[in-house]
Amino acid sequence: MGLHGSKHPHQAQIVMLGLDGSGKSTLLYKLKYNESVITVPTVGFNVEMLETEARGPGLTVWDVGGQQRMRPHWKHHYPGTEALVFVVDSWDRRRLDEAKKELHQVLRSRSLKSLPLVVLANKQDLPGAASPQEITHRLDLRRVYGNRDWFVQPCSGKTGVGLEEGFRRVAYLLKTSLKQTKADIKNTVKQLKPKAITMMTKTQGLGCS
Repeated sequence: MGLHGSKHPHQAQIVMLGLDGSGKSTLLYKLKYNESVITVPTVGFNVEMLETEARGPGLTVWDVGGQQRMRPHWKHHYPGTEALVFVVDSWDRRRLDEAKKELHQVLRSRSLKSLPLVVLANKQDLPGAASPQEITHRLDLRRVYGNRDWFVQPCSGKTGVGLEEGFRRVAYLLKTSLKQTKADIKNTVKQLKPKAITMMTKTQGLGCS
């Protein structure tokens, strides 16, 4: 599969969330093994490791159960997370408001502040599925994304269409975020150096008096 390549020494932890029935496990196994697997509702979580291109980080994907009783436990998977994938059933418009409510709740977590978000608009193979534009509007992403990078990827866990592109986007946003972090650190160091020199000069001056 296209995501495979030389294993990168860094494994980025990705949490994949979404309502029960959105197809999280199905699309993950399709992506990993290129097989259509009949799944049962996930109680707990599944973990799969995906290898990306040589220059990109490997992805450790935590697929966490989406039943209502499981959602209060989502937060236990947030520490150490570097990107968020949220899966939506594009065909079931009746539950888009419920998905919106849960996603907004997730985005308010301090542990996930500013992390990249990729929304997988799943089940695009079904007639009448909502378009990425409609998903963006129904989830109110343009208002709540804040200062995080986000992207909506149409896909199908059944056919596999769009899955690689979705996780490539995750890897790309991770690399972009990492570069920005390094740039911010570099700028901070540059800003601190003159202050350090000034303080040292004052200390030396005090010592001579």
